Amino acid sequence: MAINVLAVHSSAVRTEDAAGNSLAAAYSVAVCCWLLSAGVYIAAKWVSSEMPPWALCFWRVLIAWAILLPIVRRHFGAMVALVRARALELLAIGGMGLAICQGMIFVGLEHADATTAGIIIALIPIITMILARLILDEPMGTWQVIGSIIAFLGIVVIIVKGSPAALMRLDLNPGELWIVAGSFCFSVYTVLLRRAKFDVDRLPLLVLLLGAAVLTALPFYLFELASDERSTLNGSGLIALAYVAIPGGALMYYLFNRSIEALGAARAGVLLYIQTIFIAVLAHLILGEQLQLYHLEGAALIIAGLLFVILLKPQSKPVTKKS
Repeated sequence: MAINVLAVHSSAVRTEDAAGNSLAAAYSVAVCCWLLSAGVYIAAKWVSSEMPPWALCFWRVLIAWAILLPIVRRHFGAMVALVRARALELLAIGGMGLAICQGMIFVGLEHADATTAGIIIALIPIITMILARLILDEPMGTWQVIGSIIAFLGIVVIIVKGSPAALMRLDLNPGELWIVAGSFCFSVYTVLLRRAKFDVDRLPLLVLLLGAAVLTALPFYLFELASDERSTLNGSGLIALAYVAIPGGALMYYLFNRSIEALGAARAGVLLYIQTIFIAVLAHLILGEQLQLYHLEGAALIIAGLLFVILLKPQSKPVTKKS
């Protein structure tokens, strides 16, 4: 009997250790994903004077799509069926989230610093929550409204660089407004993707959405070429393109899908905030950017708003059974 008890206890300990190791590995994958994603903004800022934003966007999604496509070949039947049934939805959602959003952010990085971009992007979950309330009728309590207002004030502080007079003079950085618009587009993408409920596995769906992003980014890229805005593919340009397309593109998207499978969408998505820290650190080390007081003030307001949103969730109404 004692031997049996010890055996059961030993087995339980091994199971707990395996679960702990699995969870640690899942979080490691998610953190690595957001580190690679942060590097995209650094690379885009680094070559912003040499490579037009839509060229970078187009080649990023095209190369990532080409790399991931063979991995999902056993899903081709389901993917083709989904394209035949819902091609326009795929094009609109994929184009919005993986092309228009990225293109706007890359345009913004021509005029704004990467540190500011990283802080503004932290607003995405709050924008998503508001849109989910409006479009999907998801619950949003009083504390979520208060948190959203506080976080929005944080973005205003960053955009006006801590000076209310700049707002009165409309002395705003257009790059930061482009990044806000890109964040809004990504939130729209998230909500529409949630509403669409495409009946296909996550990675094959990502490949289809990347294909839609390629088609969406192509006209903008061709317009750049027609306007004689050509890429300077010197050493820096090639390094940046290789990074945003492979480690910061295909590999990052793949790791994000793995982290969602292991942690669930909610926990994996919350780790987005780590990206802001990674961007600030990398921008300082690689680009020489410095944190300003208005960055810290705006970030503090955004974090306070996020805490209201995350910790004080609205109470769901109990479902009453009809007799």
